[in-house]
Amino acid sequence: MRRSLRQPAIVFPTVVFPLVLLAVNAPGLEEATRLPGFPTDSYLDFAIAVCFLQGALFALTTSGTELAHDVETGFLSRLSLTPLRTVALLLGQVAGAVVVGLVGTVLYVSVGLLVGVSIESGPGGVLVLLALSLLVCLSFAAIGAFMGLRTGSGEAVQAAFPLMFVLFFLSSINLPRELIEVDWFRTIATWNPISYLVEAFRSLIITGWDGTALWRGFAVAIGILVVASLGARSALRHRMERT
Repeated sequence: MRRSLRQPAIVFPTVVFPLVLLAVNAPGLEEATRLPGFPTDSYLDFAIAVCFLQGALFALTTSGTELAHDVETGFLSRLSLTPLRTVALLLGQVAGAVVVGLVGTVLYVSVGLLVGVSIESGPGGVLVLLALSLLVCLSFAAIGAFMGLRTGSGEAVQAAFPLMFVLFFLSSINLPRELIEVDWFRTIATWNPISYLVEAFRSLIITGWDGTALWRGFAVAIGILVVASLGARSALRHRMERT
């Protein structure tokens, strides 16, 4: 955690870049709110949910790059000589990325409230929003840990960033799924787990308490966390055996 927070090059993009994209995209896509069936009359309310996922994406690259750096420098090999358990090691490695993501989440909520975003679920919804964001950051950080351990290369982890960004935009990030008219795009967005994460965030902001959207979002986040954690633990075990 200290290592991550001491590096402005890690903290600054995570907390600022999503807000910059929000400031650019929200005014330019405001006309989308005139589409019949659009869930809100403010595209800012609709778009701010994307910030939470973009912060999680940076958590992925942060944890993966930092862990790959430990592999490259031999620090991970030295840790293998200690009685430290693999679970504790993985949690320690992703903690920095998760804390940076949580700082970003608090900033996104604060800025959103300042510029007029209304969170329909109220104060309780803000707490659930923070909990969901923390869980998503942890899930994505676990993916980064898996990639960092599997490749042992920070460059390889960073190269995956554009691919993940494409996956983000093949979801319901910019439009609700029911308003996507291109069949193949709507099909991909329906199968894309990112859609259910962003819809869970939006439900708290726009709808209020939507039980279906929330359980789907939490289920997807927990599923990603479980699969990525098991993969990272297996990759760490094989990495230790090789070293």
